[in-house]
Amino acid sequence: MAPQIGYLLPTRERVMDDNPAAAPLLGLAERAELLGYDSIWIGDSLFARPRHEPLVLLAGVAGRTKRILLGTGVLLPVLRNPVQLAQQAATLDQISEGRLILGVGIGADEPSIRAEFAAVGVPFEKRAGRLLECMQLCRALWTGKPVTWDGRWRLDNVIIGPVPHRKGGPPIWMGGNTPGAMHRAARHFDGWFPISPSPAIFAERWQEVLALAREAGRDTNGFAGAMYMTVSIDDDKARAEARLGEFLESYYPGRGELMKKHQAWFAGPLSAAAEWLRAYGDAGLTHFVIRFPGDHERHLEAIATIRNQMGW
Repeated sequence: MAPQIGYLLPTRERVMDDNPAAAPLLGLAERAELLGYDSIWIGDSLFARPRHEPLVLLAGVAGRTKRILLGTGVLLPVLRNPVQLAQQAATLDQISEGRLILGVGIGADEPSIRAEFAAVGVPFEKRAGRLLECMQLCRALWTGKPVTWDGRWRLDNVIIGPVPHRKGGPPIWMGGNTPGAMHRAARHFDGWFPISPSPAIFAERWQEVLALAREAGRDTNGFAGAMYMTVSIDDDKARAEARLGEFLESYYPGRGELMKKHQAWFAGPLSAAAEWLRAYGDAGLTHFVIRFPGDHERHLEAIATIRNQMGW
């Protein structure tokens, strides 16, 4: 099966540019759907990397689109109360009629991320266990049956409404490159959502995740292997690389060059981009989540052109 192509809305970039109006972002989502993209994605942060709240904005996207999947790339569930999160996600899944995907993560160990946890009164330590319990509780609440829970959160015969449109709730993809993230994805969730710097590295780790899932007795048919990546298209390769470098440095102040070493990225002409994307598809990637360093209309059309040429 051909990989699916997703587009990361530039919510952080628009806040950084002091241009946070939602209407242009919704217009980009509509454009992506018209061009045949399979999904729209929004990242999550309170103030470490300020941007629009993903579930709220995805509800707006849901109201303006009909077919395209809606994903969080990635949500930090542990910053939220799981009962409220379960209701919000179920409501969004109803609005979109079953199009929601929850990409989730535990948050990197950085001072700004730790500050977000502190700001909402959530302990940073043991956040992996907190994530697992949070999503287990969400899934229990999504059944529509009474839930009694005695853990980090306590519930006594609680039922929430509505239940999600999709039976059992939206699929959950675990973000992260670490062995812990790979194990969590394989044992507990519906997909793995890393940032790997090369097709070879992704292919090796993807096979490890699938093997872990099979060892846990899980059916890997339909298990998603997604990838978050940045693509800068320009016939002038040097210009494309310069644009990418400027973008990463503004997105991650003081860490742009470091992020280039750890993230998947491409800068160059359209024909070479096709080869680069195909290498990830051949490595087993099931879903691309692509971020553009500006000029979104042109980039959206360029990737749509590549996809048609490749027969995806």
